[in-house]
Formats: sequence, structure tokens, C-alpha cells
Amino acid sequence: MKIYKDKSDDQLISLYVDGKNEAFDELLERHKDRIFMYIYHSVKNEDLANDLFQDTFVKAITTIKQGRYVENGHFAAWVSRIAHNLIIDYFRQVKNENLQSTDDDESNILNRKELSQSTIEDDMVASQIHTDVRRLIRTLPASQRQVLVMRYYKNMSFKEIADTTGVSINTALGRMRYAILNMRRLAEEHNIALTL
Repeated sequence: MKIYKDKSDDQLISLYVDGKNEAFDELLERHKDRIFMYIYHSVKNEDLANDLFQDTFVKAITTIKQGRYVENGHFAAWVSRIAHNLIIDYFRQVKNENLQSTDDDESNILNRKELSQSTIEDDMVASQIHTDVRRLIRTLPASQRQVLVMRYYKNMSFKEIADTTGVSINTALGRMRYAILNMRRLAEEHNIALTL
């Protein structure tokens, strides 16, 4: 409905909790394409993607109705996380039931590194990367370091960062951009690998 178009996600959730089902319809309309495409690109099967998409929003509705959703302005990220977890659960179930052969290119989804347990070597490399990243962050100018920590370690939106630091959103975005560029430059200069 038109009256819900200008409402924020959190306002729509509040209206939905108060019994206005059309508010959730607007939320679904607003986010359905992005969530479905995320699921589809992960599973490469339209029927499965439709099932997981429905499960995602059923789980979201259930959580909201039970009063367990915390309003924080990150509804889209929250729903994406639900979808991500359902995708991982699906892959684990398939792997555990040995329903697919990895000989088939179509089912190569099981050979993805992010779905397998890490080795001791992977853990050591990851630990070294984290140490290197922390060292690089400490070399950044204070304003860039502050924005980077707020964004990546405190999960704050750029609007929240701007409000907290008393700068415009564009300034916060600029500081983040320069922080990343500086870290990349320093990593290259010192021959530091930042990926596994």
C-alpha cells in the first residue's frame, strides 16, 4: 500500500507487530529481489532458491511475532543473515547425507573452501593476517582508524558513524575509502598478504 512506502524498515516492523499485515508486505516487496538473487547465486537452482527464500521469510516472521527481533536499522542485513544460515544448513545437510557426488560439476558446491573445516595451517595463516591487519590499522591516521573500527568491528552504519563523530556521511565514507587505500598501499609496500 502507498501509505507504507515512505516508512523505514523498523517502522514497518512495528506496524506489523501491531497487526498491520500490509506493512510486512511492503518489507517483503522492498527486499525480495535482493534476497532471492543472493540465495539463487549461492545454490544455482531456482526451485531450491524459492524454497530457501520462503523459509527465510517464514523464519523472519516467526522471530518478529515472538518479539525476538531487535530494531536497529539493519533489517536487510538481518534477513540476509537468515538466508545465509539457511543456505549453509542446506549444504551441510546435503554433505552429511551424501546425496551428491562431487564428480558432477553441477554439485561442485560441496568443494567450496568456506564450507569446509579449516586446517591448522589455515588457522595459523588467518591468525597472521589478523595480526597484520591490526598492525596496519594502528598506522592509520586517527580519523581513518576511528571510522574503520566503527564500521568493521562495531558494525555501525555510515549514518551512525557520521552522527557519532559529528561529520557528514560523505566525510565518513571518504575516511573509510582512504583508510582502505592506505592499508592496501602499506600491505603492498611491506609485502603483506591480506587474504587466505
